[in-house]
Amino acid sequence: MAAVRWGILSSSSFAVEHIIPALKQCHGLELCAVSSRNGDTAQALAAKFGIARAHGSYQALVDDPEIDVVYNPLTNDLHVPWSIKALEAGKHVLCEKPLAMNAAEAEQLIAARDKAGLLVQEAFVIRHHPQWRRVRELVREGRIGTLKAAQGWLSYRLEDADNFRNRPEMGGGGLMDIGVYPMVTSRYIFEDEPMRVFAAVRRDADTGVDCLVSAILDFPAGQAGFTCSTELAVQQHMAFFGSHGRIELSDPFAQAPDRVARILIGGDRGIWDPAVEEYETFEPLNMYVNQAEEFSAAVRGGKLEIPLEDGLANMRILDALFRSGKSGAWEAVA
Repeated sequence: MAAVRWGILSSSSFAVEHIIPALKQCHGLELCAVSSRNGDTAQALAAKFGIARAHGSYQALVDDPEIDVVYNPLTNDLHVPWSIKALEAGKHVLCEKPLAMNAAEAEQLIAARDKAGLLVQEAFVIRHHPQWRRVRELVREGRIGTLKAAQGWLSYRLEDADNFRNRPEMGGGGLMDIGVYPMVTSRYIFEDEPMRVFAAVRRDADTGVDCLVSAILDFPAGQAGFTCSTELAVQQHMAFFGSHGRIELSDPFAQAPDRVARILIGGDRGIWDPAVEEYETFEPLNMYVNQAEEFSAAVRGGKLEIPLEDGLANMRILDALFRSGKSGAWEAVA
């Protein structure tokens, strides 16, 4: 079976540190080309990783006739424009999260996908780690009783004023960058959509981006709450609470490829009784490898496990959270 041929837009540090090394490890696909706005940078990157072709512009890469899939890790404001250009050039697209700047943009991308008849997916790499599939399996089995609540935390400290995550016009801010993780995993485990949301949003006085957000998603079966921040110490955690137990993930989002993943399953007990806890572990793996191989398999088979409409649902929730941050009230999810 012929390998699916990939090309990467951008020579960003994220692409260099995570995506290119992962694609070079994959089976069933070939990383054929890289691009940059600077031709010399693209050439240097291709030489470093042994990649056949280097393009000195994004347009040259999407026009490359020997590419089947374009991976789009550009800044958030360029996700939809360049994904549409790739579709128009006959390429399937794996686009980094968040899919768009807002729901209206996401709808434009869905329309372009339908017109092109190609595959597009939002790249939430955590979905490709078996620990998350196992959590959903445990909840479905009733291991913690009836799921009623979720609680998440994700933070880091960003002090680089020039980083695009500190520029509102480029889709910067904590909610778009990291708040999406507890948001999307809450949807994944509840297997439903929130009806309304509430958000307390604090913005940086100098940059204007949201730097501290606490949110509540009100699902038909329960509630999910999370806090995200780009001005605090690094910390991540996610937990799901049922009528008869709980599940906790200590490394739910940023899971290094050389680190064992572990989930805690807490059983039912009286308030003064000893804890009833057990752990399940998962061998180290590279989520980016899994993600790319699964997308390549979808290209060959013509169908995605998670369609692009899921990305639109994410954007509708983000839009409502930002509205709530301004209104100070609960906002319905469109």
